[in-house]
Amino acid sequence: MTPSIHQFAQTVLANVNRVIIGKADIIELSLIALLCEGHILFEDVPGIGKTTLAKALARSLGCAFSRIQFTPDLLPSDVTGISWYNQKTQEFEFRAGPIMAQVVLADEINRATPRTQSALLEAMQERQITVDRDTYELPRPFLVLATQNPIELEGTFPLPEAQVDRFLIKTTLGYPNEQEENEILLRYAKRDPMIALEPVVDASEILVMQEAVRGVRVQDVVREYLVRVVRATRDHPAVDLGASPRGSLALYRTAQARAAIHGRDYVLPDDVKRMAPFVLTHRIHISPQTRLRGRTPAQVIAEIVDEVEAPVFE
Repeated sequence: MTPSIHQFAQTVLANVNRVIIGKADIIELSLIALLCEGHILFEDVPGIGKTTLAKALARSLGCAFSRIQFTPDLLPSDVTGISWYNQKTQEFEFRAGPIMAQVVLADEINRATPRTQSALLEAMQERQITVDRDTYELPRPFLVLATQNPIELEGTFPLPEAQVDRFLIKTTLGYPNEQEENEILLRYAKRDPMIALEPVVDASEILVMQEAVRGVRVQDVVREYLVRVVRATRDHPAVDLGASPRGSLALYRTAQARAAIHGRDYVLPDDVKRMAPFVLTHRIHISPQTRLRGRTPAQVIAEIVDEVEAPVFE
C-alpha cells in the first residue's frame, strides 16, 4: 500500500519540479491535501508561482483544471454554473461553472464578496453544488487551491472563519533563494517548461490511494500525543480560541498522509510535529495583547509543539 503511495509522490514531485524550482515541501503539502481529500490556502504575494504550481500539479495528475479569478463583481452563479431555458428543447438545462473540475485554482479568493465566497463552502465540504434546488456531484478527485494576498487590503473581504476552517492546510510559498532564482531564469529563458509537461499518473489511481491513506496505522500513544497538542491550543494563555475537533481530524489525516508519502504504514510523532503548523495555525485566534507584543499564531503553535512532550520510539 504505502510503497505505491511513496512512488506516486516521488513521481509527481519529480514531474512538477520540472516547472516549479525549490519548492519540494510545498508540492508535498499539496499532495498531502489531495490524499486527504482536503484543500489548501496559499497566503502570498503575487508572482511567486502559485498559479504555475496549480497548473503543473493538475497536468501531472491528469486532472481537469480550471481557474476562477475572484473579483468583487463575481457572482455565485459564475462559480457554480446556471440553469438556463433551452428554447429548442423547451427544458431547463444546467450549464456547469468552473467549479466542476478536479483541480480548481481560486485566485485571490478574498477579493470576492462573502456571498460568492460562500458558494465554495458546499463544494469544499460536501463535494457537491446546489443550483436551483438540484444537486450536482463534483468530479473526483477534487482539490481547491486558493490564494490570497496578505498585503493588499483595499477592496478585499477577509475570509470568514467557517471558510478558513474548510481549508485543510494553510501555507506560503515564499521567495526563492538566489540559486533557485538563477535556475528559474535559465529554465524559462527559451521555452516555458509547462508546455512539455505530461501526466505521470492516472486520476483514477488517486481515489485508490486516498482510501489507502486511511489505513495507515496510528498507535494509541501517537494519537494521544496528537490530542494533547490540539487541546494545548485551547488552554494556552496567548490563545483566545483554540483549534476545534475538526482541527484534530485534520492533523490526524495529514499525519497519516505524510507517513504514507514517506513510505511508512505507521505514523510517527515527527509526522504530527511537522504537520501541526500547517494545520493548526489558521485555526486558532490569539489574544489582542499577544498580537501587540508582536507574536504570531505560527509562533504560538511552534511553542506548543515544543512544550508538549512527545512519545519516544526506539
